[in-house]
Amino acid sequence: MLACRRFGFPSCILNRGDSLNIAPRVKTWLDRLEHGQIDIFRPEKGLDVDQLLETTAKAIIAARHPVALTGAGISAESGIPPFRGPGGLWTKHGEPPMNGFSKFLADPAAAWAERLSPRGPLKELSERIGAARPNPGHMALAEMEREGRLHCLITQNIDNLHTLAGSRRVIEIHGNARLVRCLTCVRRRPIDEISMAPLPPLCEDCGGLLKIDTVSFGEPIPPDVLTLCESESTRCDCMLVVGTSATVYPAASFPIDVKRRGGILIEVNLHESELTEHCAISLRGAAGLVLPAIAQRLKSARTVRT
Repeated sequence: MLACRRFGFPSCILNRGDSLNIAPRVKTWLDRLEHGQIDIFRPEKGLDVDQLLETTAKAIIAARHPVALTGAGISAESGIPPFRGPGGLWTKHGEPPMNGFSKFLADPAAAWAERLSPRGPLKELSERIGAARPNPGHMALAEMEREGRLHCLITQNIDNLHTLAGSRRVIEIHGNARLVRCLTCVRRRPIDEISMAPLPPLCEDCGGLLKIDTVSFGEPIPPDVLTLCESESTRCDCMLVVGTSATVYPAASFPIDVKRRGGILIEVNLHESELTEHCAISLRGAAGLVLPAIAQRLKSARTVRT
């Protein structure tokens, strides 16, 4: 097992086979936290993987409105490449035009034709999303919601994998590649229910122009989605941040706002991120390994109480 690294806040690396025994001193420390005897969530130095998992579970249980925020890292574990970094679509193919939305509005029929017969990075992304299936990290988040441990999930991903895994309260800030959205009435429908003859397709309710639900460069975040994200973030007192580099706004601002209001940030990521220094706990590891371990702790806590 790799050694723990310290960044002012606790962090460690979780590998398969690590011990998951409950640490009594973590319970004592968290009892003090929950009873208001400690006002800064920063566990003692020297906590190991097991202790951090226990602390994580206790923090989620103690929260009034826990919310998860997920990014490309969790989807990468299902075979969907990120946009940036090693192996990223833009790294291989180059960055797309930054005026995608204005190009769509200028010639929606041509934009739809390109979408229906994709090439280059769009083709690769479409194929990867079509073949992808939820991984254990997605499943664990859905289980946490069913157990009443997560109020909702905000995702930057467009692949629909959280919904396929069983999560019900999913807010897709960058849209969903399997849906189309009316630019006038904002109603969304599955893309396979829409007639593509003639192009561009129009909304059967209001006659407005239909666009793939994913948010293009230069396109505002749909107001209904942004309002939901802001509402959930404002109420959140414990945010579980999974697989995001925290560099894309406005999503990157949500955990910072939670922290400013005195909430707790818990990070699950393979690498350090822009958020690491702000997090109470940073668990280094794949979401498909770390999140099931957290979910199991939460389930064990529920079983003990009942």
